[in-house]
Amino acid sequence: MGHFNFNNELSGKIALVTGGTKGTGQAIAERLVQAGATVIITARNAPEKVNSSLHFISADLSKAEDAQKVISEVLSTYGRLDILVNNLGSSSTPAGGFSALNDEDWISTLQANLLAPVRLDRGFLPQMIDRKSGVIIHIASIQGILPLYDSTLPYAAAKAGLINYSKSLSNEVTPKGVRMLTVSPGWINTTASIAWLGEIARNANSTVAEAQQGVMDALGGIPYGRPAEPEEVAEFVGFLVSPRANYLTGTNFVIDGGTVPTI
Repeated sequence: MGHFNFNNELSGKIALVTGGTKGTGQAIAERLVQAGATVIITARNAPEKVNSSLHFISADLSKAEDAQKVISEVLSTYGRLDILVNNLGSSSTPAGGFSALNDEDWISTLQANLLAPVRLDRGFLPQMIDRKSGVIIHIASIQGILPLYDSTLPYAAAKAGLINYSKSLSNEVTPKGVRMLTVSPGWINTTASIAWLGEIARNANSTVAEAQQGVMDALGGIPYGRPAEPEEVAEFVGFLVSPRANYLTGTNFVIDGGTVPTI
């Protein structure tokens, strides 16, 4: 990625990125800092490499009380929030189809992927509406419209719920000055994803390249021929939260290298 001059287009803006210590969340947080924003990140554990330009709040956002803690801390420390990127997402349920999943698998997945954004939106929207200004991004997944078989059943259902909720909420808050957008990435090449490919390769006695091809085949192919880089998703989010995307709201943007096979 080249170094662009964003002319400090987010200068003076306060932004929060959930799940901001690694992967796509980290790339988004760094991209917003680059554009001049003050950026707060949350995750359960502190980042391995401390970045002094990112303000870390420890939180497990699958818990209602932690969501409340983040809302209170951000508003009392910074006085307001201009940009909320609900990036946190987790799909750590066991494989084996519907019968391998119990209520706890379903509930924990819905808490992290659907209810965490609902709670943060509810906490931060009132002050955005008061100021008639703000942008909320929901990071969903192409699995919200193209669910994969097996272990991601609750994740796919939660993301479909998130896309639907985001559209509905946009109808309510866009007239009040708050832009509300959904970004649905396809497969992203994160450190977690690389580790997962390594595991598949070991179990199948194959190479990582073969494992990657296997996952692409399971998706029905990726015309671009590879997963997204976190920075590519971050670049798009950086545009969406900027004043240049002023007329964009209420829409789900797919960034998937052509994965989804329908229009």
